[in-house]
Amino acid sequence: MKSPSWALRQSLGRQVELALQQRYHSSATSRPSPASRTSNGSSLFTRTTQCRSTTSPSAAIRAVTRSKNAQQQETRRLFSRTSRTSQQQPAEDPNFTSILDNPPQLVRTGRRHNMWGLAFLAIIPVTAFVLGTWQVQRLGWKTELIARFEDRLVRDPLPLPGRVDPDAIHDFDFRRVVAKGHLRHDQEMLIGPRMRDGEDGYMVVTPLEREGDGTTVLVNRGWISKKMRRQADRGPGSLPRGEVVVEGLLREPWKKNMFTPDNRPDKGEFYFPDVRQMAELTGSQAVWIESTMEPDWSESLEMHSRGIPIGRAAEVNLRNNHAQYIFTWYGLAIATSIMFYMVVKKPPTDVSRRVRLNKNW
Repeated sequence: MKSPSWALRQSLGRQVELALQQRYHSSATSRPSPASRTSNGSSLFTRTTQCRSTTSPSAAIRAVTRSKNAQQQETRRLFSRTSRTSQQQPAEDPNFTSILDNPPQLVRTGRRHNMWGLAFLAIIPVTAFVLGTWQVQRLGWKTELIARFEDRLVRDPLPLPGRVDPDAIHDFDFRRVVAKGHLRHDQEMLIGPRMRDGEDGYMVVTPLEREGDGTTVLVNRGWISKKMRRQADRGPGSLPRGEVVVEGLLREPWKKNMFTPDNRPDKGEFYFPDVRQMAELTGSQAVWIESTMEPDWSESLEMHSRGIPIGRAAEVNLRNNHAQYIFTWYGLAIATSIMFYMVVKKPPTDVSRRVRLNKNW
């Protein structure tokens, strides 16, 4: 069995032999003749054999290291000569543009905006501005309407004619009128439910039959509590007999909204005052009068306890909230415009400022 030192010497010898051969071939400038190649090969193998027998391991390692360094230097010189001759430096190109001559362009990072989303966001402030302008017009119209109605309220009551054209009531809306006659309690109708001061109840509608011409009109006498729905449960004075004088406001027929159910006259259930329908049921004219009164607090309690209908005050109760709508719509238009500007023209953040785009260098 051969010793490890012998195997190490053999390995180092082979490495030295390979290094010397590579160095010999790389440093040769001209091809030698066959004779000289034979003699050199013989001498090389002779020196190799001698190195195997006489060279120590440390000397062999140094020789291998020197041969590798020489080979690396020769390879660098070879590649440097090749790159210099085959490639052209960028600065030698007359069309070359330096990064200093081509300044970078600032770009934004992240996702690009969706065009549909931007279009929808742009429509919101425009729509809000249009609605705000429309509310300005509505405010002027409602203010003028209330002023016209209040002017009619301050006038003296007008005696109600015998025959009233339903189409002409629009020009006399909120006009104070006076009518005399007998109340037909047997044709009484309750409209409800209606709330008053947090209590559920009904509006009492009773036909007023006038003497002389024999015409009948519908009178909204006022509000009663739900527990006074039956006439038998009401106290004295709730069902006046004989001739009475009714002073109230001549009003246009109400309009039913989409959330109110239809009346059911066959069951005596009325959810809104359909004046024409009620007039057909009672054989009266399609004329609606709202009884007015101004009782104090004690009188209201007495009327409430006895089931006497409490009439409305002689005032214009039309809502006029258009000023609030104007501020709402215009405020929404301003807010959404600022949001749209911030989305489209928002300045880049500190991280985004460092991002550059340069395609021509």
